[in-house]
Amino acid sequence: MNIGIISDTHGCAKTWETIYDKYFTQCDFIIHAGDILYHGPRNDIPAEYNPKQLANVLNDCPIPIIAACGNCDAEVDSMVLNMPIQSPYAYMVVDGLRIIATHGHNLTDDAKKEMAIKFKANLFITGHTHVAVLEKNNNTVYLNPGSPAMSKRADGLGTFARLTGDTIEVLDAMSGQVLMSERL
Repeated sequence: MNIGIISDTHGCAKTWETIYDKYFTQCDFIIHAGDILYHGPRNDIPAEYNPKQLANVLNDCPIPIIAACGNCDAEVDSMVLNMPIQSPYAYMVVDGLRIIATHGHNLTDDAKKEMAIKFKANLFITGHTHVAVLEKNNNTVYLNPGSPAMSKRADGLGTFARLTGDTIEVLDAMSGQVLMSERL
């Protein structure tokens, strides 16, 4: 099993293309935890902001993308993307692994834990904060892959994640250096 995991691309087409070309081409599928095209009113417009180009690249992607709806995703985004943006979360079972993906902007930590328990989630993915988090609590790994192009990390590194076998890694978007790792 090889799954690419990303969030908060916010219309940054070049960064998506770089990550895809270097790390996602061999994935079975890609999970996007929301805020796909729009930069959001609280964020500065990134230099590479090109939501139309990103929509075209995503539509041409030969690897299936499962997307959860972020707080910056709107109905109009669904009109230009040929994949459904699932709201408020996407739930999938892959090789017996139960995965929940949601943007997480409207969930407390307690609500995330309750949802993980209810659905017996092995992996609970959120986005929104633009800061990568990877932690295991009981039988659930909680992952926020951060943002590859609009990071709010103290060191400024853009991040994404991937699941290979039973290992989840958070990587630096440009160098590919593993920043965090956890086993399911």
